[in-house]
Amino acid sequence: MNTTFVFLADGFEEIEALTCIDVLRRAGMPVTTVSINPGLEVTGAHGVTVLADSLFGDSDYEGAEWLVLPGGIPGAPNLAACEPLCDLLTAQDERGGKVAAICASPAVVLAPLGLLQDRRAVCYPGMEQGIEGVRWAEGPVAVDGNVVTGNGPAAAAPFALALVEQSMGRETAAQVAAGMLLAL
Repeated sequence: MNTTFVFLADGFEEIEALTCIDVLRRAGMPVTTVSINPGLEVTGAHGVTVLADSLFGDSDYEGAEWLVLPGGIPGAPNLAACEPLCDLLTAQDERGGKVAAICASPAVVLAPLGLLQDRRAVCYPGMEQGIEGVRWAEGPVAVDGNVVTGNGPAAAAPFALALVEQSMGRETAAQVAAGMLLAL
């Protein structure tokens, strides 16, 4: 299985990023965390500092399983301001590659890039205001083709399990969920 990349910027929502990393790794999916900062240290919105596995320019994203964006303020705007990341997301979507974003990132990063155009998506409530061309949905997670979106911190585990299900099947996702005492 190809590597999933989780992109971290200062101000990222810790529970969304770390839950996704943990759940994917429990499923046996290779995950690399990527700092868009100049260094490997990235500090979340609530003061938790993590050491990313790599810097943005150090990885080859060709054939990535998933490109994942946690939310958070100012994490999502910081991701949106990273032009090389935005170019990478656009190229991944154009080739039908998998893209996932949660909380503010669907509205702040993916929608302005046109990656949610005519797609069903969710984001943190209220962030969708003024964004047209997206079929905003209800619920914690939306899957539309190669794009998965989540609505916020409480959706972190269901969001991550949706990625597992899309990559490895419902049975594997159910096994991971059961091991975490979660319902799928």
